[in-house]
Amino acid sequence: MKRILIASLFTPLAIGLAACDVDQTKEGEMPEVEVKEGQLPEYDVETADVEVGTKETTVEVPDVKITMPDAKGTPATGDE
Repeated sequence: MKRILIASLFTPLAIGLAACDVDQTKEGEMPEVEVKEGQLPEYDVETADVEVGTKETTVEVPDVKITMPDAKGTPATGDE
């Protein structure tokens, strides 16, 4: 239903635009622009002092026990 409604609204618009004949009657011209010397704003910026370095650190990682499945697809118990 929506498609029919939309098509019925756009059809007259499309026919109206197709029936237009546009002819240029006068040439256009770009406006003349005069550019004068200007001045950019000045800023006084104080940046933070940043010290970058490295240090050696020991990180403790947990012990992880992994059990791989056997050939049948069931997890191995690890007792074998």
